[in-house]
Amino acid sequence: MHIVLVHGAGGTPSTWSAVTPVLEARGLPHTLVSNPLKSLRTDVANTLAVIDSVQGPVLLVGHSYGGAVITNAGRHDAVQGLVYIAAFAPDHNESVTDVVRRYEPAEVSKYMERGENGEWSTGRGGDFWAEIGWDVPAEHRESLISETRRSENAIFDEESHDPAWQVLPSWYLVASRDRTLRPDAQRDMAARAGAVTTSIDTSHFTPRVAPETVVDVIERAFRALASGNPAGKSAGHSAAEALVEHQADAVATHPAG
Repeated sequence: MHIVLVHGAGGTPSTWSAVTPVLEARGLPHTLVSNPLKSLRTDVANTLAVIDSVQGPVLLVGHSYGGAVITNAGRHDAVQGLVYIAAFAPDHNESVTDVVRRYEPAEVSKYMERGENGEWSTGRGGDFWAEIGWDVPAEHRESLISETRRSENAIFDEESHDPAWQVLPSWYLVASRDRTLRPDAQRDMAARAGAVTTSIDTSHFTPRVAPETVVDVIERAFRALASGNPAGKSAGHSAAEALVEHQADAVATHPAG
């Protein structure tokens, strides 16, 4: 089993910079995807190429918009399971924008900027860090600012195809103080996907601020798949059963920084 990590909108492989040392320490093989963020279709194609290069069973992990990518790329025959880290898990014919519009605007919306060619970026002025990423360490804030990529509008507006979570076991880490992707949206998507669900008290930047917990979830999925006894679809759980069964083991906390 090989772990393939997919970053979100505006992101780079550095999204996982605090996670990869933990994966290495635990002996979990992994590869980072670097997507161009021009369209959902091209990001899925790029991720599929990475999956092909691994040449073996794969566990896909996505953060934020990266969840939409793994939802589609997960239809590759090599993919055995999906892990969503505060991520979008769209349904068939549903876009990231469709998900967002079903809820009240998240606080991050006041910091979003749209360029003249329809591209989106996240502003870093004002009280962004205090309101949106208060728990992100200073050194990670600097890299987030310097490495942020512009994202074309198509990654948000293109509709998803048949979601892989319909047929694959899935795990979901909810960021319960997320002000970028609303926690209620995360919980609803996790329940719809029948995902084994865990919560942690962080901002949207969970891979940066709680890497040990992120790897705990990834490793749980990795070991379950490797043992041939995964939770979720393959175990015959309904969405409600998968959510309720794992609530007791679901709450981890991380102090605000």
